Amino acid sequence: MSQLSDVLEKRVAGDLLFDSFSRGRYATDASLYQMMPLGVLSPKSEDDIRAAIHIAGEQGVPILARGGGTSQSGQTVNKALVLDNTQYFNDILDLDVENQKCTVRPGIVLDVLNRALKPHGLWFPVDVSTASRATIGGMAGNNSCGGKSLRYGMMRDNILSIDAILADGSQHHFGPVGAAPSSSDFALLTQDLLHLGMREADEIDTRFPKVMRRVGGYNIDALTPKDTPNNLAHLLVGSEGTLAYSTAIELKLWPLIPEKILGVCHFPTFHQAMDAAQHLVKLNPQGVELVDSTMIALARDIPLFRQTIEDFVTGTPEALLLVEFAEEDPNQHLPKLKQLEELMGDLGFSWSGTGKNWGGVVPVADPKMQTRIADLRSSGLNIMMSMKEDGKPVSFVEDCAVELPDLAEYTAGLTDIFEKYGTKGTWYAHASVGCLHVRPVLNMKLDKDVKTMRAIAEECFDLVAKYKGSHSGEHGDGIVRSEFHEKMFGARMVANFAEVKKRFDPKGLFNPGKIVDAPKMDDRGLFRYGPDYAAPEFHTDADWSDWTGSGGGFQGAVEMCNNNGACRKLKGGVMCPSFRVTRKEQDVTRGRANTLRLAISGQLGPDALTSDQMLETMKLCVSCKGCKSECPTGVDMARMKTEVTAARARKHGISLHDRLVAYLPHYAPWASRMSYLANLRNTVPGLAKVTEKLTGFTASRALPSWSAKAFKDDEVPPQDQPQAVVFADCFNRYFEPENLRATVKVLTAANVRFQVAAAPKGERPLCCGRTFLSAGLVDQAKAEALRLVDALLPYAQKGQPIVGLEPSCLLTLRDEIPGLLPGKDTELLAKQARMLEEYIADQDDNRDFKLNLKSPAPRILLHGHCHQKAMGVMPSIEKTLARLPDTEVGIIETSCCGMAGSFGYAVETNEISRKMAEVDLAPAVRNADKETLIVADGTSCRHQVADVTQRRPIHVARLLEMALDH
Repeated sequence: MSQLSDVLEKRVAGDLLFDSFSRGRYATDASLYQMMPLGVLSPKSEDDIRAAIHIAGEQGVPILARGGGTSQSGQTVNKALVLDNTQYFNDILDLDVENQKCTVRPGIVLDVLNRALKPHGLWFPVDVSTASRATIGGMAGNNSCGGKSLRYGMMRDNILSIDAILADGSQHHFGPVGAAPSSSDFALLTQDLLHLGMREADEIDTRFPKVMRRVGGYNIDALTPKDTPNNLAHLLVGSEGTLAYSTAIELKLWPLIPEKILGVCHFPTFHQAMDAAQHLVKLNPQGVELVDSTMIALARDIPLFRQTIEDFVTGTPEALLLVEFAEEDPNQHLPKLKQLEELMGDLGFSWSGTGKNWGGVVPVADPKMQTRIADLRSSGLNIMMSMKEDGKPVSFVEDCAVELPDLAEYTAGLTDIFEKYGTKGTWYAHASVGCLHVRPVLNMKLDKDVKTMRAIAEECFDLVAKYKGSHSGEHGDGIVRSEFHEKMFGARMVANFAEVKKRFDPKGLFNPGKIVDAPKMDDRGLFRYGPDYAAPEFHTDADWSDWTGSGGGFQGAVEMCNNNGACRKLKGGVMCPSFRVTRKEQDVTRGRANTLRLAISGQLGPDALTSDQMLETMKLCVSCKGCKSECPTGVDMARMKTEVTAARARKHGISLHDRLVAYLPHYAPWASRMSYLANLRNTVPGLAKVTEKLTGFTASRALPSWSAKAFKDDEVPPQDQPQAVVFADCFNRYFEPENLRATVKVLTAANVRFQVAAAPKGERPLCCGRTFLSAGLVDQAKAEALRLVDALLPYAQKGQPIVGLEPSCLLTLRDEIPGLLPGKDTELLAKQARMLEEYIADQDDNRDFKLNLKSPAPRILLHGHCHQKAMGVMPSIEKTLARLPDTEVGIIETSCCGMAGSFGYAVETNEISRKMAEVDLAPAVRNADKETLIVADGTSCRHQVADVTQRRPIHVARLLEMALDH
């Protein structure tokens, strides 16, 4: 590997990664397999790719092209040099709006492409559920389909041509046959391929399944004689990177239909839903998607989806079919929905019916609700994988496809097979095209379950053959299905596939072992959880008891990451802010989780958990908690980072910089009393630069200024029978006490009796312990948390809300503190903890609550703190701000502001912090006019906005104070 790395370093401009931590992050995809690559290159140009292929050929090293790494069959893992196209090789080369086509690099993400196309009224409609991270190159390699293939077809139907490099280093244009070939060698290749197509035309017609959803084997049916010109690009589509390396892909685009309508069909049994699919498609919907009762139940347990389920599911159906209509004339939508309701009635279903006659249609016309339902459906796999026990739904017979008339009988037969082997399947996906994703629940760490997987696969593929279906209807062959091609296609066709591979790639350098010459699908040596996989016991500080495995369940929590890559999204939600800037696998939740799993199981060497490489892996995690709410399998990287930081602190101690951050609550009273001295760093020219190296605080930013008039608890006199208690956090107490004083005015004006939670007499003020957690000083954080619990518990036991201003402090009562100090007391505090806006939003039925407000400004632009988003606080803020008359309230759709406590002040992370702000937040603030008030609850958020835009946001408490109508 060192020789390969040395040679590449002299020839390529892209990033090279050959250390074990980096290679480990590319060893898995969303399948059950793990293969450690030889190294990783993120190419910046075609020159890099050509050089890599040339060097690999000289050294006999396999090449693996990789996009988002979300393949579910093992296509994107190999003992090879991995070329990650996503970081740099990801732009639009040409857009022809008039002729509705474009040419793109393979690393461009589908959602990114469609955002660029939307202003032109166009889109690329192969809408896979992984659209937020799936690349066009990966989709082409897999022949992806999506939920609307009934109308728009598959990738093969929407690719016009491909420019690709062959294993010999030559580059050619693959498209319709007829144009002058790029070389005599390419002309000979074309001639050989067309000859094969002519020779095998009858065999192809006999052996290829007639179902629309066939993505197994090579598309050699594209080579058979036909009326239209043969398109050689279609042979590369679905080839899983085994034939050539795509460098540019020309796509067919479609007009964007902005409006649609959805009918949610409810069924009393799963079998009836499957039988109904063949009838529903006659109404010409653009998609019919399945959601089964298991998925409904699991989604109800996930905060991200709970309300959505409540809003569109009626009763207790065993299955739902989501029928979507999108007509060019939106006036046709309501008639379509009426036809759907009538058809359901003709099939024997009504809301007044009982037993097998119960059911009906829930209409969904609201676009926002449609989006919520679509997000839930597209997260089907991840929802199914949210089971916390060791057994998980396993992908291996997942996406077989049969004709619609056979669908009900096929699913019944498959259910019988699962029951025979003592398991059950979880079902979802594309009922409109007879392709259902089904995963039996198995534990891949157990040899007996691996044997069960093999037996189920054998019987399932026999069943598919019985119905003349396809054993791969969407997710391709990879390792898991390539072995079974002879069962579906026959020996002669498998030999044809091998002939094609040999003609393109004689030395077998491109992604070997996929489609042809495949290993056994149950070879445990290729599994993520191999026969020797184990995680020895180790110390953890937080409560991980909801999961299984070592570290009190930490192992199981880490293993919840199934590599689906939802954290790689670049827009929408919060996670993962560092990845949105760097585009590096190291800086995404998935990459960190994989590194943790490999570390605790000993695959990265001794002491990996406390190593410098692990520190580097976690360095850009800002503990935004976006993954806690947005990762459908619940990977909470913020809490995991605390464990890593604590383990490292125990072994190596902490730096002066971390000590200054951690112990802020201890020295804050002194710093406030001597604010003139404490603020000298900001006021004396050059002092910040002089102290930069010693303290680790960047000289390019002013630190928050200490207030000489810190908030005192006795500013609020004792109250008889208080209705609420205010928690005055360190940041608002010592830096911006005007926010606490504004809160006092607002609550007083609202006729609320309240007190400020105080520490015992003679002790310093209360603190949540967050600063200690950020430095890994868990014992000190627990001590602070215990002081806070003791002070607040009497109020909570009386049912009094605990009201706070700083999201990162108040919300520790809901998250970190119950994790550190599990028990009934902290559970009670978590229930009573309320942000100020939440408390106000809760007062609708309180007749004594009087808050008379006027408009403080014509427009308000609100930035939500990451923890407010993660903990579901934002709706309450919006509800509270809706009380303001004659005021337009806008929400900035952004990820983390980038300051993240002390993150933005550190020398090492200051620059990346500013880049995070520039993704969405800073441009939105700069575009706001001067009359618009910028509002942010987070102390760090306010300082970040001020630093990068020179606009000074205010806390909601001060906004409400300004709006008080006296």
